[in-house]
Amino acid sequence: MKIIEKITTCADETELVGAELARYVLQGGTEFVALFGDLGAGKTAFTRGFASVIAPGENVCSPTYTIVNEYEGKVPLFHFDMYRIEDEDALDSIGFYDYFGRGVIITEWSENITYALPPVYLKVTIEKLGDDERRICAELVED
Repeated sequence: MKIIEKITTCADETELVGAELARYVLQGGTEFVALFGDLGAGKTAFTRGFASVIAPGENVCSPTYTIVNEYEGKVPLFHFDMYRIEDEDALDSIGFYDYFGRGVIITEWSENITYALPPVYLKVTIEKLGDDERRICAELVED
């Protein structure tokens, strides 16, 4: 079920879309957000906006090397970067499944863990259309 499709022209607008979808999540949309998009698409900018609603005041940065950043807020927010995750063993080693049910999970590079996505999640695809222009599509996936 499609939730939104928007074109943004700067990182600030991408953050606003993230904030809009965070309000959807807080209203009971889902507890898992899977981000899909190429390098530099704006996944971290989207997450900054998302976190501004879920965990206001937190300094959000990409967890590229730490794999997961945890933010305290209205509910706990767990921000994963799956770029370096290659298989189920790698997910197990970071305790990924232990985070389920503890708060909201948002994953960058979700295309690397499609086998581990839960039955219900918000799929957000960010497509680069130009230097600053992005198409953001969000749909609720229910397997």
